[in-house]
Amino acid sequence: MIRRLALRTAAGLAATLLIGMQDAAASGLDHRIGYDDSGVWSRTSQRVMLGTLFVAEAGGALWQGGETRLGRTLWQSMDATVVGGVSAYALKLAFSRVRPIDSADPNLWFKGHGNESFPSGEVTLTSALVTPLVLEYGHDHPWVYGLELLPVYDGVARMKVWGHWQTDVIAGFALGTGVGYLMHRNPDTPYILRLMPHGVYVGLRY
Repeated sequence: MIRRLALRTAAGLAATLLIGMQDAAASGLDHRIGYDDSGVWSRTSQRVMLGTLFVAEAGGALWQGGETRLGRTLWQSMDATVVGGVSAYALKLAFSRVRPIDSADPNLWFKGHGNESFPSGEVTLTSALVTPLVLEYGHDHPWVYGLELLPVYDGVARMKVWGHWQTDVIAGFALGTGVGYLMHRNPDTPYILRLMPHGVYVGLRY
């Protein structure tokens, strides 16, 4: 019952957030910024960052297993990444917002197939990945809060290549952070880890 209530509350908060993002877009928050697809802002740099994060997440989770503090937290990040990614994709299909690279008008919503600007999937994934680590270790090691710079960087980079509007990025950050929080609060074995064989559960290093 508690878990069902938590999910309903999260869904209600998400709906409120999405409506708020649409209102913010209508009020003029969204606009194109100077286009820059070079250096650290390039799509290649963005993909390298994401790929490195995912490899580190999956590799660390498999190596540590679920019986250590770090391993359990990494598996929670895996759960959050999957749930956040699926949620973001579903919202993209539902809202079908036109990307800034295709139009300078940020108010083009529900335009059908191929328009997947809202929310930012990559910012959602990055936020979902780092949130359990920040919640678990931030109090003990304040430098861990620096991981939050990764979704911030990704959001700015996505706007610079005209892949997303400002509210796309804000919604992606909120969605990923919310999912990461819920997965970290899960008192049971991380969901994906339950499907893994015992050898993975105890960690490949053993």
